[in-house]
Amino acid sequence: MLEKVNSLEDLKKLNIEDKKALAKDIRKYILEIVSKNGGHLASNLGVVELTIAIDSVFNLPEDKVVWDVGHQTYVHKILTGRKEKMKTLRQLNGIAGFPKTNESETDCFNTGHSSTSISVALGMARARDVENKDNSVLAVIGDGALTGGMALEALNDAGYSGTKMTVILNDNEMSISKNIGGINMLLSKLRTKRTYTKSNISLKRIINKIPVVGKPFVKIVQRIKRSIKQLIIPKMFFEDIGFRYLGPVDGHNIEELERMLKITKELDGPVLLHVLTKKGKGYKIAEENPDKYHATGPFDIETGKTIGAKKKDYSKAFGDKLINLAKENKNIVAITASMKDGTGLREFQKEFPNRFFDIGIAEGHAVGLAAGMAKAGLIPFVPIYSSFYQRAYDQVIHDVAIQKLPVIMLVDRAGIVGQDGETHQGTFDMAFFRLIPNLVIMAPKDFRELEEMMEFAVKIKKPVVIRYPRGGENSNIKFQKCEKIDLGKGEILNKGKDVSIIAIGKTVSRAMEVANMLKKDKIEAEVVNARFLKPLDKEIVKKSIEKTKFVITIEDGTIINGLGTAIKELIIDENIKDVKIKSFAYPDEFIKHGKVEELEEIYHQDKNLIYNYIKTERKIKNNE
Repeated sequence: MLEKVNSLEDLKKLNIEDKKALAKDIRKYILEIVSKNGGHLASNLGVVELTIAIDSVFNLPEDKVVWDVGHQTYVHKILTGRKEKMKTLRQLNGIAGFPKTNESETDCFNTGHSSTSISVALGMARARDVENKDNSVLAVIGDGALTGGMALEALNDAGYSGTKMTVILNDNEMSISKNIGGINMLLSKLRTKRTYTKSNISLKRIINKIPVVGKPFVKIVQRIKRSIKQLIIPKMFFEDIGFRYLGPVDGHNIEELERMLKITKELDGPVLLHVLTKKGKGYKIAEENPDKYHATGPFDIETGKTIGAKKKDYSKAFGDKLINLAKENKNIVAITASMKDGTGLREFQKEFPNRFFDIGIAEGHAVGLAAGMAKAGLIPFVPIYSSFYQRAYDQVIHDVAIQKLPVIMLVDRAGIVGQDGETHQGTFDMAFFRLIPNLVIMAPKDFRELEEMMEFAVKIKKPVVIRYPRGGENSNIKFQKCEKIDLGKGEILNKGKDVSIIAIGKTVSRAMEVANMLKKDKIEAEVVNARFLKPLDKEIVKKSIEKTKFVITIEDGTIINGLGTAIKELIIDENIKDVKIKSFAYPDEFIKHGKVEELEEIYHQDKNLIYNYIKTERKIKNNE
């Protein structure tokens, strides 16, 4: 059946039985692709029927469908003319794992982070009304995303506004990890109250046509119905804020989904359609382990086992060390924004359940909560992915930094993360954190230094940022030296007189590799591990620059306001003359998706490119 569907026009010609067969084919196709390329598996398997129904009932691209987060749009891409291109999923210059307006006009908005879809859809609906158009606008949002403050703000506005739009609540009881919190409790009640009846549009129309008594009778019935609903379903949150609530409906029944979606088209004002789906549907291994298969690398379909042995990574190193620290200090607590597995906190939760707090997808709340805990005498560790820390910037400034509270912020997935693309690359954190007064900003060169930095952060009682990359250590470089960490002090790992290579975090190992390569050319490179972006070790850096007069900076962040900028500022402030400086960092742009190694080469971060640059400049300097 999949071979017959190459466009939305082909989809709309199918009957229900054909669409059921299509759903099976699509699941098989997604399994084949993700098992080879990696990607978001469980979420896409869960929305197959829902996507088929949406794309069948609505007329894209005239109608607008905004997918929250967007990692669950593989089915949509398959149905909208990108079936063959899906074989290039997440590969360099291939199909992205998220909606992209430059791929298809049926992708009406680029999404990558949680809880934004209702705001965007409401904006599109209001624009439609201003322009006197009549197209439909939908937001498809997961239940986990409702814990995000932006989603609740948008629900509040949309309900009050009375604007015609539909919010499809894809309820699978999961975000990445199992959902928690009051919103989840509310939805649990709605899931279990099957006696809640759906609005009968045709009956309402018939009664309305009865002369004189028709409309008043409908209003009386609606009041009675609402009173009964309040008894059957306590806390009718969505209707109380202005939405017409429909559901819950089986999210794997295409016929029922289409029927309910057609009803939403006929209703005025904001509608919330509650759809129940199963994450990982159709692949038993993913159904039983939806959190593990939320996002995955290549794997064996038969066994579900990841291809290639998983090595220890920075998240695991952080989690292990935090347990040891917490055993020694009862004031240490951990906070996660629904990412306990991704950030290495699963074992901490088991060891210290009363000192572990999963607050759902709500990064701003996570930092605000940590600030309150710190003010009350606790030592909170808050690991959040770099691109998600952007969502808590105000709280870092207002609630933590101004008051100099000892919150320890772990920036996981810092730098390039690869195949998730622009919305997930962690290239901005050094730049935006460096702007904030009172923060101490560090980045470790290896696991051992991460552990040392965590110990140091507990002792200094200041707001601390520790950033580290996705994955593990550089297997080619093993550091023997790890000097005691003092505030604002770097270390010299290799002495030299010809060039100063100043690096931070994961790029320190690259600096050492370049220095080793230069030895055969009899070029002596001095390698400085900055350790601290803020406060920078001005003494050690200044001495090295004055000696070599030739400086290379390497960092896995943006060229603006990171390590390179800090070194250039030092050169100007200290009035160091006749210095040649070159910064290797990512340009002032959003970095596309691709393997980390591919992107490093494209954006001139590769060790060979750095080596060749230094060698060429030395020849020019020596007039060779």
